[in-house]
Amino acid sequence: MKLIISLAVCLAVSSLISDCGAADVKRVLLIGQGPDGHPAATHEYNAGVRLLGKPLSRIENLQTIVVSADGEWADGPELLDGADAAVVFVSQGAKWIQDDAKRLAAFQALAKRGGGLACLHWGMGTRDAENIPKWLELFGGCHGGPDRRYKVVDTQLELASPRHPVLRGVQTIPVHEEFYFALKFQQPAEQIAPLIRVQIEGQPHVVSWAWQRPDGGRSFGFTGLHFHENWKHESYRRLMTQGVLWTLGREIPSGGIPVEVEPAAFELPSGSSK
Repeated sequence: MKLIISLAVCLAVSSLISDCGAADVKRVLLIGQGPDGHPAATHEYNAGVRLLGKPLSRIENLQTIVVSADGEWADGPELLDGADAAVVFVSQGAKWIQDDAKRLAAFQALAKRGGGLACLHWGMGTRDAENIPKWLELFGGCHGGPDRRYKVVDTQLELASPRHPVLRGVQTIPVHEEFYFALKFQQPAEQIAPLIRVQIEGQPHVVSWAWQRPDGGRSFGFTGLHFHENWKHESYRRLMTQGVLWTLGREIPSGGIPVEVEPAAFELPSGSSK
């Protein structure tokens, strides 16, 4: 396992926590991965979690822990045991979680203690349908099985539940994106709050959701972010940042969380996905 950023991001500025050992500090684990064979500037998992970590690192009493989960990820269960929330942005996340019994158990333990869970794009995916049920128990939604559907479209984000806290400050914007759609959802599906819908093949499809789990925890998902370029949309960054904060039970201001990042943050390092 490679640590992209040292375990706890603790900066001595007024907008951040002043004491990383404070009892009320929450820890979010941002899990990325290296190239998975997709074209450059797509499925940029490591670059994506690094970028997401920037607005999150400015949140008071929050530690961001950014890791690359390549290889056996032997330290993963221990890291999850010390986290209050986890974001999964990897290749075939529903399969990856279940590839190792200790890893699955650590995610289940995080959920059982009311921890936050979030998944992005292929991080909610699996080619094999057998991985769907256990994933749904944790995250609520899945792009899985041989009948899974996806498409590159030019469409517009539609706010499906405008009053939901995750959507504060998120705008209805046009996007060029590969979305997963016709998702599988945990039943009863009425308990899943749709956040974003888009029109695909003439029909509205849910591509982002929030779920208040029966165990008391919260889960969030978004099927976009195939293209790394889309992190440049302020509403994308706000949706992802606030989705994570919501899973942690944090209050989100009426106008949304500031999510500005420096232009250099969008640049991809040499040797990224190819």
